[in-house]
Amino acid sequence: MTDVLVVGGGPIGLATAIEARMAGLSVTVVEPRGVPIDKACGEGLMPGALAALERLGIDPPGHVIAGISYQAGDRRVDHAFRHRLGRGVRRTTLHRVLAERAEAVGVELVRGTVDALQQDDDSASARLTDGTTRRAHWLVGADGLHSTVRTEAGLALPVRGTRRFGLRRHFAAAPWNEFVEVHWTPAAELYVTPVGDGEVGVAVLGPQHTDYDEAVRSVPALADRLRDRAITTSTRGAGPFHQRTTARTAGRVILVGDASGYVDAITGEGIRVGLAQARVAIECIAAGNPARYEREWRRVTRNFRMLTSGLVALGDSPLRSAIVPLARSLPGVYGAVVERLAR
Repeated sequence: MTDVLVVGGGPIGLATAIEARMAGLSVTVVEPRGVPIDKACGEGLMPGALAALERLGIDPPGHVIAGISYQAGDRRVDHAFRHRLGRGVRRTTLHRVLAERAEAVGVELVRGTVDALQQDDDSASARLTDGTTRRAHWLVGADGLHSTVRTEAGLALPVRGTRRFGLRRHFAAAPWNEFVEVHWTPAAELYVTPVGDGEVGVAVLGPQHTDYDEAVRSVPALADRLRDRAITTSTRGAGPFHQRTTARTAGRVILVGDASGYVDAITGEGIRVGLAQARVAIECIAAGNPARYEREWRRVTRNFRMLTSGLVALGDSPLRSAIVPLARSLPGVYGAVVERLAR
């Protein structure tokens, strides 16, 4: 039996495992896929996410991100990060360096799929589809938006309202901007992130059945830049984004990352928030007070939940077309929001 069993070996699961080893705990990660795992995401690491990774001993290569630019037609408003730069990092690169760090600090990695959980007063166990069982004093669910752990622990809630999804491709194009460009169209948002000297990622966020090519064509300036550029990765999708939970703990089971509940990718800070959750989850376990995690989770996700929910609601309202003009007319407010999300 190990101290901590992490179900899910994506970036947040691996970060949780590294946190556990740094706290002197033994840890096993169960994940069905090999390294690296790709995923549809914007791939822009906020300054706060880079600082959290550095604390774990990780400095992933990528392309400088100097700030965030909101654009709609010929209107735009830019905000440069005040304190430190962000970085565009391919998801596969981020996962690879996290896996290498986890192995270096002594994390046990097990290939497998969890299909059932059990727990008692002293331990939690996960049954794998190959018939084996893994036991630990604490089980951390880090298995993403469609978390098996969340469901098995009885923590999932039905989702109401608009269902939003994401699509992502990469293009062989030299970045033309050191900002993440967020293009607001009537139906979707497009995120352009520099991830290398010769590559940009373009993610589209919108309602179900959003057409990627149509979304790109709706931003003529972007479509012109990408015309005749080679597509370097296949289209990947993710969603629905909104996930609800009754709580983040159930006995000896703790949820982190997207598994713990998620609002939307519209603010681009999923990695930063997930890393903060991983840190406080292990701090609570190591201190012998895991019940404190619920309060800590609320604290480290408060800005994300409030600001993201507000922006999604605004984007779904008749005021959607006013978002960029309003940000442009109030650059100080726009900058303050970006800084709060970035730290």
